[in-house]
Amino acid sequence: MEFLTVIIVLIVIFALLFDFINGFHDTANAIATSVSTKALTPRRAIILAAVMNFVGALTFTGVAQTITSGITDPFKLDNGLAVILAALIAAIIWNLVTWYAGIPSSSSHAIIGAITGAVIVSAGFDAIHFQGFLSILEALIFSPVLAFVVGFILYGIIKVIFKNSNLAKTNKRFRLVQVLTASVQSFAHGTNDAQKSMGIITMALIVGGMHTTTDIPFWVQVSCAAAMALGTSVGGWRIIKTVGGKIMKIRPVNGVAADLTGAAVIFGATLIHLPVSTTHVISSGILGVGASHRPKGVNWGVAKRMVVTWVITLPITATLGGVIYYILNFFL
Repeated sequence: MEFLTVIIVLIVIFALLFDFINGFHDTANAIATSVSTKALTPRRAIILAAVMNFVGALTFTGVAQTITSGITDPFKLDNGLAVILAALIAAIIWNLVTWYAGIPSSSSHAIIGAITGAVIVSAGFDAIHFQGFLSILEALIFSPVLAFVVGFILYGIIKVIFKNSNLAKTNKRFRLVQVLTASVQSFAHGTNDAQKSMGIITMALIVGGMHTTTDIPFWVQVSCAAAMALGTSVGGWRIIKTVGGKIMKIRPVNGVAADLTGAAVIFGATLIHLPVSTTHVISSGILGVGASHRPKGVNWGVAKRMVVTWVITLPITATLGGVIYYILNFFL
């Protein structure tokens, strides 16, 4: 097997590993609220999330195409395979560190920051598509703000509609509804998150001369969808505990509002082909719902810790991606 082919195979393996880790790292995003309210048992919630993530991942490819060519031009990228491999290694390291610490950081920030840093070290700032990069950055920054606002407003509307309802009966009904909203959120999660690895693999195939367009090969779609679903089935219990319980005490009505908020914002981004951080969006949706319900009931200390992690992820992974590329460049 030629050396070039070996490197591409290695990149595919690392990309699927990233997707697998992304799956268990982000399982909490889709099911934490339904588990915390006991709308679903952890086992059933994870199975549901895995299935819906898989279906969602096979449904769209627009975000994957944005990752493939939005940050840099894969057709003109010097040492592109080393850049991609370095980015994957950097993103995987950061995901594992934050998973171990139980911090719901962003896999999207990690991979985008790592790619950017590796490209800059490889080919300089001129190799970055700044218009595309800024569009991605704007989506990453504004989507959590939008989720907070939507969650706040949506829960406010629900409070008005059900203000005269019996609390026990309302929670029982919303617990049933939450099974549906968790499914919708898991589907939306798959439409956006799994596509990052699809874009990475397609970029590697282009750089290696094995693919001539930014269209995503079907085998790449299926492989990434399966890796994400498998990772989801493993579960991320440390992060489930943070998202599902430490931000605020979640009741079924809160969970439904948070699920709908997350699904709406993530799916909206998918439709306009922009990658967003599902972690940021869903956590911010929960914060918005909590602030609307009872601001004092929100653990703003945990929220602050999450925001700090969100802010530092891009520069840390960009630096890590650049350093790893510099090392790999001696061997590839």
